[in-house]
Order: sequence, then structure tokens, then C-alpha cells
Amino acid sequence: MEDFEGAWVVERRIVHEDQPDAQFRGSARFLPDGDGLLYEEKGLMKIEGLRPVSAQRSYLWREGEDGVIEVLFEDGRAFHRIDPENPEDTHWCDPDTYEVRYRFGQWPDWIATWTVSGPRKAYKMVSTYRRPVPGID
Repeated sequence: MEDFEGAWVVERRIVHEDQPDAQFRGSARFLPDGDGLLYEEKGLMKIEGLRPVSAQRSYLWREGEDGVIEVLFEDGRAFHRIDPENPEDTHWCDPDTYEVRYRFGQWPDWIATWTVSGPRKAYKMVSTYRRPVPGID
């Protein structure tokens, strides 16, 4: 997990089936917190037809068995797992289903793709992470 520690640039595209598309650009930091890593993300969300808004979120990353990363919500509830042998997982948030696939083949750049489906939500969200370039980012 320590390979994630530090600063990242995040670029995200969210494509909705029945709503305007959105884009997010910001920064993420993985900070040691005594039990693993604290993930903090901040940036600007742009939704077609609306004024840009500030957005932020946080998660807890914990080391599980066999190299699996347990991703938790800020309050400690389970969210999903990242298994290096099979970097795909599903989170059910009644009544919607969240499916994620991580790609680490171009490390240190990496991608998280979420497909969300259900009666309330239908979108695909692709987040690309890369290390910041000093003087540019």
C-alpha cells in the first residue's frame, strides 16, 4: 500500500445515461493515519450546463489479508476491496449496484472505472491517477 502514499493528480469523466456528463479535475493524497492510509481528494466538478463546483471526498485504505486492500468509507463502513490478483469488485448500495475495475498496468499511472446501475443511477465513471509534475500540476 505504501506505493500509493503521497500526492496524485486525478482526472475523472462521468458519463450518465440520462443526465449531462461531468468532469472532475483535482488532487488526491494518500496520508499515513496509523492504521493504513487516509485518501483525501479535492477538486473542481464541471457538469454540462451548470457552474463548476468544489468537490471533495475521503476514504480509508486498510491492508487486508494476502495483499488485498480494504477500502472503507470515512466512518469505517466497508466499501470495496482491491485484490491485486483480481482488481474488480462490487458494492451494493440499495437499490443500486456499483462495479469497479482497477488497472495498474501503466504504473505509476492507474485507472479506476466504476459502472453504476440501478433504478436511481446509471453512469460510468473513469478516474485516472498520475503523479504530479513539479511546476506543471
